[in-house]
Amino acid sequence: MKVITRTDERILTADVFERETKEVRENLGVWEEGARQIPIYRRCQVLVVGGGPSGTAAAAAAAREGADVVLLERYNHLGGLSTGGLVIWIDRMSDWSGQLVIRGFAEEIFNRLPEDAVAGPDRQDWGSQEAAKAHHWSFRTAAYHGVVTWSPTIDPERLKLLSQDILLERGVKLVYHSWACTPLMRDGKVCGVAFESKEGRMAILADVVVDATGDGDMFARAGEHFETDIEEGDVHHCMNTSWMFGGVDMDRWIAFRSGEPERFTAFMEQGRRTCGLFDRPFVSWRNDVALFMGPRQTGYSPLDVDDLTAVEIRSHRAMALHLDYYKAHAPGFENAFLMMSAPQIGVRHSRRLKGVEAVLRSQWPDGVALPTEVGVSPAVSPKFPNISIPYGALVPIRLEGLLACGRHISCDRNSHGFMREIPQCWITGQAAGVAAALAVANKVQPRNVDIHQLQQALLAQGVYLRPQSQAAQTLKSVATEASA
Repeated sequence: MKVITRTDERILTADVFERETKEVRENLGVWEEGARQIPIYRRCQVLVVGGGPSGTAAAAAAAREGADVVLLERYNHLGGLSTGGLVIWIDRMSDWSGQLVIRGFAEEIFNRLPEDAVAGPDRQDWGSQEAAKAHHWSFRTAAYHGVVTWSPTIDPERLKLLSQDILLERGVKLVYHSWACTPLMRDGKVCGVAFESKEGRMAILADVVVDATGDGDMFARAGEHFETDIEEGDVHHCMNTSWMFGGVDMDRWIAFRSGEPERFTAFMEQGRRTCGLFDRPFVSWRNDVALFMGPRQTGYSPLDVDDLTAVEIRSHRAMALHLDYYKAHAPGFENAFLMMSAPQIGVRHSRRLKGVEAVLRSQWPDGVALPTEVGVSPAVSPKFPNISIPYGALVPIRLEGLLACGRHISCDRNSHGFMREIPQCWITGQAAGVAAALAVANKVQPRNVDIHQLQQALLAQGVYLRPQSQAAQTLKSVATEASA
């Protein structure tokens, strides 16, 4: 077990558990698969592969621009890790001054979710450095470095329903229970995908394909370059299956954790000895529901079916052990019960596109609005200004007919720690969707979309962008105060 401590580049403090021994798979040879003809299921202008946060945003944005859109999703719902993965703590959407910078599709989501489906600080408190407020929200996933942020928790079922409603309102064709297996290529250009369902293998043809698989499955299988380098011990590159306990009292738990630090430390140490894999709970959108987004396991590959299976087995065993231990020893958990485990495994990293541009650690201190900015991310600490997301991070170096969005966009491994988060996936998904629609409308390849037209369309959809002349003065006063 490794302990990851919070730094200027990492928000979380977490235990990271190394993998168990891997069984070597026997080489059993190959089976020759013959060529075959498959039926064309549909033709469209924009095909979005994957209905997670970025894919949902991409489909919604492309349809809003007037494109004929199909979204292909392997599960029975939208939202990906923000719903099926139970990552219901939506990371920071405001910057360190309290300004909302994750807007557009994300803002529409929160404007339309029912009040009782969202928990987080009031808007007037975003950016507050008042000690009492920061202390209160630090135990509720909404204050870091002494600053209150807008990083709410949400009801995953409500988010599933709302995401679906938005896409259906805009005329998006939803195809659930279907797994895209390979891109279709014509003259070096992606022109659709083949997918598998209960009906067998079929094809969807499209003018532009948006790879929102999270793992870059489409661009990788089309032969585009990607990176896989990670920091093995970093929490941002671990896997696990999340779960929720019901019947708890999180206010009592927080009172124990914040008010009795020595007893809490002893509780955690005994939990590690008793359970092996061990983690602490996070708040949810309800006081009577506890969220566990760990234990985080490193050394496994989300591209290896045996590793995925091993993580699921370890996580579910850990869930049962946690329940027994928490019921016996944790204030507020006396009546806890297994509410549900996530139907989607929690993958943080696999592939990252090698794009025309990238989000880079070297850019963090500058705070410059890049000429091709299509979104803005809050920085990981008040030490840094907001970070510009360039359009080229979604555009493959050489592959035509495809854009990427979500956690596999072009960035270095440091920047991936926040670019993989759900708010950033909403932002890059919306940018990819608008760009795909403009490429279709103007009959150009995605790489040739006019950047000014793209930025104007994103602004019209409510996305937060900055004038290119804006330099790094943003948040400098906050950074100065925080370091004083």
